[in-house]
Amino acid sequence: MKVMIRRASSGLSIYVPKKDLEAAIVEVEREELWGGSVKLKNGWTLILPEMPADTKLPVTVNARRVGAEEE
Repeated sequence: MKVMIRRASSGLSIYVPKKDLEAAIVEVEREELWGGSVKLKNGWTLILPEMPADTKLPVTVNARRVGAEEE
């Protein structure tokens, strides 16, 4: 699913246009963010693609949701 990651005043957040959902990232698997999983405030876990550590935000990427059927 396409998601937009941006830096908010309270940290990182993700917007999922297809669901009209914006949620804060509360946990990251890798410090550099890319290529690992992130946990959102709503309980979702997303796997992010491999990208350079210095990728500028905001950015739209294809992420995969873990623990649920892909919609």
